Amino acid sequence: MAKSALKIKTKIKAEDLRRRLKLKNLEAQKKLFQKHPQARDYLAKKEFKLEDIRKHSAKILGAGALTGTLLLTPPASSTKALPAPSEIISKLTATGTSSKIPAPQKVLIDTLASVLPRRPRPLTRSEEKFLERIFENIVGIKAKATLEGEHLNTTYGVIGIEQHLRRYPGDTLLEHGQGDVLREGLAPGLGAWGYFAPSKKSLTPALEETERWYAVVQTLYLPDWNRRQPYLKNWYKYRKVLIVNAQNGNAVVAAIADSGPAAWTGKHFGGSPEVMRSLGGKKYKKGPVVIFFVDDPENNVPLGPVDYNQINLPEVALHKI
Repeated sequence: MAKSALKIKTKIKAEDLRRRLKLKNLEAQKKLFQKHPQARDYLAKKEFKLEDIRKHSAKILGAGALTGTLLLTPPASSTKALPAPSEIISKLTATGTSSKIPAPQKVLIDTLASVLPRRPRPLTRSEEKFLERIFENIVGIKAKATLEGEHLNTTYGVIGIEQHLRRYPGDTLLEHGQGDVLREGLAPGLGAWGYFAPSKKSLTPALEETERWYAVVQTLYLPDWNRRQPYLKNWYKYRKVLIVNAQNGNAVVAAIADSGPAAWTGKHFGGSPEVMRSLGGKKYKKGPVVIFFVDDPENNVPLGPVDYNQINLPEVALHKI
């Protein structure tokens, strides 16, 4: 009896459960539209999404429970309050010069440690707005979690190293530089937007930089990707993002040039070998980062590392999660 009563405890991470449920939802929608293609056309014509059915019923059922919770639950005194951005910025002048870490970077590292949860998860709007102001004031880049109404499923997650992308037909690995950056090899397939140029001759320096400093985001898991694909595919193509290493403060401006990684990998973003090396050094393969869209309508922000105080933290950069 004692053995039969033994319970096996299984811990399920909330983020993993959320990803699995989302994948199940996408698979169910795909099967429905394959069997009933007329349903897709009808819903598109009515500008109605399947998930709205669940949301509508959830609002009705949850209204009473939410009202009761607000009335009966006392304010939580343990809720972590975000410090005022002015308070953070004032630390720049107060930080001692004896520190081995430059003042701006030290303040950014401490701020990220105090604001970000230990395990990556989607940030709240207040957390994102706070970081937007911090990045602009310390890193010097105007970046937004939501830009022109577009927002990633998560702006705080794990990034992993990617291979070089083929820039034109006949491109080879040796054309992508030399040394350590060639170790990851050349991807067997093309990026989400195909070749960067139709031929080697037409490959411009700007397109070379785009491939060198490219990022990968999970556009395929956006809830409205199928419904708004033509617009979103064009909007995300080569869109600049600010990537900030949550552990050492290293920052890079990259261009979105591929879609992924797959949810089952446990990663949310990807970066070219050059991006990853700038974020954490030669051995950096994976780690937590914050990714915001760069608000740069005049195209004045260059791709590459953001050297806001000559970052050099190899001992922190190689920390593994």
